Amino acid sequence: MSTLQHSLKTYFGFDDFRAGQEQTISQLLNGDSSLAIFPTGAGKSLCYQLAAINLPQLTLVVSPLLALMKDQLAFLHANGISAASIDSTLSFEQSQKIIRDVRSGQIKILMVSVERFKNERFRQFIESVDISMLVVDEAHCISEWGHNFRPDYLKLPRYRQELNIPLVLLLTATATKQVKQDMAYKFAIANEHIVQTGFYRKNLDLSVLAVAEQQKNQALLSAIKQHNGSGIVYVTLQQSAEKVAAFLQQQGLLAEAYHAGFKDEVRQKIQQDFMQGTIPIVVATIAFGMGIDKADIRFVIHYDLPKSIENFSQEIGRAGRDSQQSSCYTLANLDGIHTVENFVYADTPEKSSISFVLNSIRQELQNGQWELQLLALSNASNIKQLPLKTLLVQLELLGVLSAKFSYFADFKFKFLTPKEQIIGSFDGERAEFLQHIFQSAKMKKVWGEPDFELMQTRFQAPRKRIVSALEYLAEQQHIVLETKKATEVFSVNRQALESTDLVEQLFNYFLEKEQAEIARITRLVDFFQSDKCLTKQLSSYFDDQYAPEYCGHCSVCRQQVVKLSYSTHQQTISTETIVLAIKQLQQHFSTSKVGAGQHSDGVSIETICRFLSGMSVPIFTRAKVRKLSYFGVCQHMRYSEIKKLVNSQLA
Repeated sequence: MSTLQHSLKTYFGFDDFRAGQEQTISQLLNGDSSLAIFPTGAGKSLCYQLAAINLPQLTLVVSPLLALMKDQLAFLHANGISAASIDSTLSFEQSQKIIRDVRSGQIKILMVSVERFKNERFRQFIESVDISMLVVDEAHCISEWGHNFRPDYLKLPRYRQELNIPLVLLLTATATKQVKQDMAYKFAIANEHIVQTGFYRKNLDLSVLAVAEQQKNQALLSAIKQHNGSGIVYVTLQQSAEKVAAFLQQQGLLAEAYHAGFKDEVRQKIQQDFMQGTIPIVVATIAFGMGIDKADIRFVIHYDLPKSIENFSQEIGRAGRDSQQSSCYTLANLDGIHTVENFVYADTPEKSSISFVLNSIRQELQNGQWELQLLALSNASNIKQLPLKTLLVQLELLGVLSAKFSYFADFKFKFLTPKEQIIGSFDGERAEFLQHIFQSAKMKKVWGEPDFELMQTRFQAPRKRIVSALEYLAEQQHIVLETKKATEVFSVNRQALESTDLVEQLFNYFLEKEQAEIARITRLVDFFQSDKCLTKQLSSYFDDQYAPEYCGHCSVCRQQVVKLSYSTHQQTISTETIVLAIKQLQQHFSTSKVGAGQHSDGVSIETICRFLSGMSVPIFTRAKVRKLSYFGVCQHMRYSEIKKLVNSQLA
């Protein structure tokens, strides 16, 4: 028995590795950064877990979801492996204990979200720790061409360099050829260290059913009744999750709704009940599933169209992880296509909004630096937070901005140990420094705020040293330290900022992303209507050329090719209604304190189209636009059709 197999048996109780695991782990232990692309449920996580046990220092894991972290931590703890996460659910005392345990070497694996790196307190802590390996879970988030691109992930290569981490492991289940190459390039991973196992799963039966909206509930019921055991029903909207779950309950089935609108404790209870089999059926938005490692899910049903082929693949991949026969159904029509598309269009900033951001940088520039508080700028510019992050990352890539550091604008502390006792436990200059911090702090009853400006002016004390001192006192449980108003600081290249075509360049970037996402949706619909084997198509999409031409266990192989259509003929919106809706919005903005945003010539065409389609953008929330009677009057139409109508009225 090899050393690795012995570790596998000792820690995890498995006799043999699954495909690709041993190769990936061996590469890592030989010092070679690796990219592992395994299907959902094929044991990606074990690659970093077993490697971490055999590496000398800490393994730092970046994971996109709290639920994913919690599940993996539970698995590690159950197998006697010391691991922890630093996340928003922890109390001050809990996070401080984890920090102490990491410093002392008691913890082998630390899990965090990528956003944690923006926290100056966390960065100062992690810089002081020796790290053997950085693991990026759901690593397709790094690629701008991936289906789940997260701008903050683009900064991970730089964090890796700053922290001097020698080894990287990227893990994903869904990577097209383009995404795979992009991920490997960003972390300088050699082709020979990309481990990709077959995508094909012979135990999953795929069926696409053309179902009118009115017949969906009965089709759903029929599909569920063919199976014993657990299943997930995926829907697009939160209200749909509740309605469909209520219908199943009326039919005597044990089912619960799950979506991001529920409180954390409610979501956790539902997930726990599902994992334990108390609730066999969950009707959920895509908020449910990441980190759901339940082996005996017998069916996954898409009640609505998924967002993309990648999402579809991830979601059906939760079925049949025990290798037993499981079924995946899509109840498909074109009714929801506008909803999926509108999520895309709502994320594209208007030119005027991009100009507003650039003007904000110019006006707020001080000593070559610009400070950002994301929520405030999102509201002011009318750009949703995720696209705004994307815009800022693009400005970094174009050399306009360079991220310097992040800090919390607001710090406050309270004493757990008497002030004099704290000062008395230090000698000389350190005791004097702490005395200056406490004396200059603005105390309000129990809590005090450090005065960074006064400390700099009077004692030439840099902010970083003050934060480090307070952080140390918090670690030693002498004080409680609280922070808020995360602020990012960038240095600004004035010459690049004044480039004449910068707005156009950025706007075109977003238009390209928008069109790529719309094309992704078109490809999804084409996939469901195709006359070629569904399983073969899925495998080819993810660059796996080894699946059989005809699987024999999909609806196409059973000669059940579908043609999707709309369930009902949607009532045409009259010209008069469009005119009244536009007037209502214009009048509302003319009297609203918020105004129409950054549009000197009144309400823009894009804002009108978003109003008619019922989209959610920051300015609508601030101006209380949702209460207007014409909000969403065209919500059953596709955005491109709405835009034609509006253009014809404003021409």
